[in-house]
Amino acid sequence: MKALRTAVTLTGGIALLAATGIDAISVIGRHVGLPFRGSIELVQLAVLVAGTLALLVATVDRSHAKVHLLVDRMSDAARASLDRVSALLGALFFAALLAGSVWLMADLWSGHEESEVIGVPWRWMRLFANGVLAAIVRALLSQAIRRRP
Repeated sequence: MKALRTAVTLTGGIALLAATGIDAISVIGRHVGLPFRGSIELVQLAVLVAGTLALLVATVDRSHAKVHLLVDRMSDAARASLDRVSALLGALFFAALLAGSVWLMADLWSGHEESEVIGVPWRWMRLFANGVLAAIVRALLSQAIRRRP
């Protein structure tokens, strides 16, 4: 499991570095008169990978931003109950995102939707995003059911 987490973190980090590099090359190219065609589409692709994987890692590690002002003043039992409710609400939110995304993917799958400039096939990116959203929902449901270690 630790190797999988490391691979996911490295993949997201590499995607974020790729987005930064592509954008930097694009800006330099515009200033020297050699535009990088399709750079925006490639940055979108890299940010999708980095962003979804960051959400997954933050969910699994329980490291999303939290306001501790009230929670720190609660008893352990109340805090555990609130953590479960929070995980269930998070699962519901991400399940709704997943449902909408699956609906879009199903409607557009046969449309062979591609980006305009370089032809990035969006169906595979939708499939990737839906897979990660499903993993987030699963992780949150698992956190809601199990006791916190």
